[in-house]
Amino acid sequence: MSIRYFSFLVILFAGAVFAAVKLAPALTGGNPVNLPETARILIKGDSSGVEKPCSNEHPEWRQAQEIDGVSIDASPLCEPDNPYDVAASVRGTNNISMQTLMQTHLSEDALVMSDDLDKDGDPDVIRIKLEVVELNGSSPDGNFLINTYDIAPGLQPGLWAFAPKSSGMALKNFNSMAANPLLRAPSPTIRVEQGDKVYITLENTHYLPHTIHLHGVDHPWRTAGGEDNDGMEEHPVMPGTSHTYEIQPRHAGTMLYHCHVQTAQHFMMGLQGMFVIEANRPNNWVQTFNIGAGQVRHPSVAVKEHYQQEYDLIYQSIDKNLAGIIQNHIDPRLIAQNMARDYNMTESHENYFLLNGHAFPYTLRDGLIAVDENQHIKLRIANVQRSPVALHFHGHKATVTATDGVDLGEHQQTMRDVFDLAPAQRLDLHLQTLNDGLHSYSPGLWMFHDHVPTGTTSDGMEPGGNMAILAYKSLLDEQGMPTLHDHTLAQVFDKNYYAKNRPVWGGTDYAKQLGDVGLLEPDLLRIMAFCLLIGLSFGLAVLIALRFKR
Repeated sequence: MSIRYFSFLVILFAGAVFAAVKLAPALTGGNPVNLPETARILIKGDSSGVEKPCSNEHPEWRQAQEIDGVSIDASPLCEPDNPYDVAASVRGTNNISMQTLMQTHLSEDALVMSDDLDKDGDPDVIRIKLEVVELNGSSPDGNFLINTYDIAPGLQPGLWAFAPKSSGMALKNFNSMAANPLLRAPSPTIRVEQGDKVYITLENTHYLPHTIHLHGVDHPWRTAGGEDNDGMEEHPVMPGTSHTYEIQPRHAGTMLYHCHVQTAQHFMMGLQGMFVIEANRPNNWVQTFNIGAGQVRHPSVAVKEHYQQEYDLIYQSIDKNLAGIIQNHIDPRLIAQNMARDYNMTESHENYFLLNGHAFPYTLRDGLIAVDENQHIKLRIANVQRSPVALHFHGHKATVTATDGVDLGEHQQTMRDVFDLAPAQRLDLHLQTLNDGLHSYSPGLWMFHDHVPTGTTSDGMEPGGNMAILAYKSLLDEQGMPTLHDHTLAQVFDKNYYAKNRPVWGGTDYAKQLGDVGLLEPDLLRIMAFCLLIGLSFGLAVLIALRFKR
């Protein structure tokens, strides 16, 4: 073999070895910041679960308006309250037009108001009828949920709630399994006026016994007819029966109502709500039902004396194991057994944390506090969770004006940015949006949330839970959604995110660096070329070795 031919073999061998080394996957790491592509399915995810941040279903509900003589404040939110519900809640279902009533899901006798006993221009005899509704329960007709209600994208835990007596279908329409908007969490805030004669009838159309206990509300132990009036477990309202509770509250303040049958379980299932007694004033038509809590679009006369806006904030938690009982069984006997005996409350957990019936990001749709500069805003806050709440406002400090329905004197009031609420506790806050570095730091989109770490999670996923935003209206878009949050909104309005199928930063520019680790798709051409080069190198090595032996 000539020297020239031998040199050619050596050069070819070196080239083959070099090429094989470059093609070897294990030796091509490079800069660790520029990671190789992870599995596409893990980075990009399934786009079928992505929702619009705002469906903008009823933009006409946002404007200030008057219906049947009821003045209704504007609400810039994505999902404002139905103004016809507000009108019916102020006038009573017996004092509005049939046209207005037909725009609600309320029955004709859900709220009957009459008799101006003190001759001050407003009704003083109030008759309220409530039912117990089930959301996200198992259907007897198949393996699916009925009366569905999403607390966040793709999250449908089983829930119960008190609701005003309704008419028509429980479903939104014939083509949907979703509950109509009247049937939702939390149970509606109920408002009455100090001194009113109030009759609250529980018509139990549910399959388990329940009661209504008026927590903190001035009420006699017995009704005028000598029947139970405290709503305790020894006097349950059995399925298919009804019972009327009677009150004439002498003291104004923020209270609660809840079921007291199997209290721990029924309370955590959602059978609780805020009960407000408004101070007596002339011509004071209060908004009896605040469906879904949140902004009070027709504040009382006493509130308007000092505040430009009023909000009800209800903090609620859900144990998914307890909630799952009504999704795993349809027989009331099995539900009763599993809930009352098999389920152990001392071993329970809180998996979902809600503000006014929703977890983030749905709190952006109907849970915002929307403000202007230099406003005085009244916040009524109730903790109906099993655990304490440490409510923190970014960018603001508010003042506690009442605790558990008892007004505080001027020298007892405290200004803070974290407010502790024990289970069942209520606070009234005065929030002022004066940009002075104390009450407010500046206009913005300021978060407010429970500062207990679990409170901002949904079954462990963050951001979630009861996070919401105190939003200055100038920073909301025409659909009531916060601006400057586009990347966050695109990621969290996706059921795959809360199903834990999408990386936390999987939808961002950093998906390549922070996406899930996955197996690389094999590059067959590269593997074949690598094997051929290894074979060629081996053959050349043999030829060169034989040349040396000669």
